[in-house]
Amino acid sequence: MNKADKLQQTFEQFLTTQSVQVSVGDLIINLILAAILAYILSIIYGKYGNSLSNRKTFAKNFMLLTMTTMLIITIVKSSLALSLGLVGALSIVRFRAAIKEPEELAYLFLAIGIGLGLGADQRTITLVAFGIIVLVIILKNFRTRDQENQNLHLTIYSHNPEKITLDEIVGTLKKHCTSVDLRRFDETKEQLEAAFRVEFDNFAQMNETKNELQKINEHVRVSFLDNKGLV
Repeated sequence: MNKADKLQQTFEQFLTTQSVQVSVGDLIINLILAAILAYILSIIYGKYGNSLSNRKTFAKNFMLLTMTTMLIITIVKSSLALSLGLVGALSIVRFRAAIKEPEELAYLFLAIGIGLGLGADQRTITLVAFGIIVLVIILKNFRTRDQENQNLHLTIYSHNPEKITLDEIVGTLKKHCTSVDLRRFDETKEQLEAAFRVEFDNFAQMNETKNELQKINEHVRVSFLDNKGLV
């Protein structure tokens, strides 16, 4: 047996001996903790999130994502060979979900982080870190709660983007709104979509804004939403 064969045999023996038996009891406990923390995270996101998408629908993914991540880490940590195999598997997997808001990505990373921590059996660190992060989110939103409740999410759609421009939209909003904040702008040859966070002093201003936007383009569709749903 030459030197190369001996090295290969030694490496294969190393891989086969680097296996750790996973306790079924610990796995069950970690899965339950992952489900509980993911459920709490979905409530926090639904209540304090600022995303313009349907937060309740998006938050339903947290539990599955957290528990799946925990299961993967639990399995691969038991064997170095499986860990190396995971690297190859991830190289052919592509995440195709449409993430339009940075906040959505932040919550997804938090859900994955919970799964990683519990999968590595770091329960205390995971629980403490999760508690501190949740506390920071609540305190951050508590200070600006009254101000945010006055703000509305305004989304403008048009299937004739050549008949209305972003400058016309912003100009109209500045005439009637006390505050205008552009959150997202998407434009193609077929449609235009602009999302803003705006603030009005009264309902009349909101109605005037809607009417003036529809005068610019009769095909424009305007949606006003608050933090909890349709106004």
